[in-house]
Amino acid sequence: MAERIEPRWVDSAPLPGHRAPAVGVESPFEMLEACHERVQRSLKLLQRLLRYLQDKGHDDSARNAARDVLRYFDVAAPLHHQDEELHVFPPLLAGADLSVRRVVQKLMQDHQQMDAAWRTARLVLCTVADTPVGSWVPLQPDQLGLLRHFAGLYGQHIADEEGLVYPAARRTLAPEHVQAMSVDMGFRRGIKC
Repeated sequence: MAERIEPRWVDSAPLPGHRAPAVGVESPFEMLEACHERVQRSLKLLQRLLRYLQDKGHDDSARNAARDVLRYFDVAAPLHHQDEELHVFPPLLAGADLSVRRVVQKLMQDHQQMDAAWRTARLVLCTVADTPVGSWVPLQPDQLGLLRHFAGLYGQHIADEEGLVYPAARRTLAPEHVQAMSVDMGFRRGIKC
């Protein structure tokens, strides 16, 4: 019987591999931070997947792990970037703090780089997810490099958002703006208020 790797990688949750955030859209900044935790878990899953493919090879567990990573970065990550670009970044770009504006501009560039890197990384993960067991050809160094490059884009990005940008936005945004942000985040996720 083949070893299953999923139980070591994933938690029981509505979406395999991801716990729902402990907060919802009624607490938008806490939800943004919970999304960062899920990003980090998804990237750890990706790292484990790469080790597993090297050590054990390609099987249904590897395919399922690849699908979990694809699901998160195809669905939740773009919504997270939209949340920031629609509600968090604009008031800070209009603010007087030049250092915050520079960091926000860098974060917006990061989003573009992440989107571009994801388009190529997802092709590699689709190969893992869609290749039938028994037809697997190991990933080439350039494919592994694409996945590692994508994963490497997040460390400083998350630190800048949580350490500087979110606190600045919390200080800047009026309660009615935070409420509008909450409503919009829920609407774009199909949550009825």
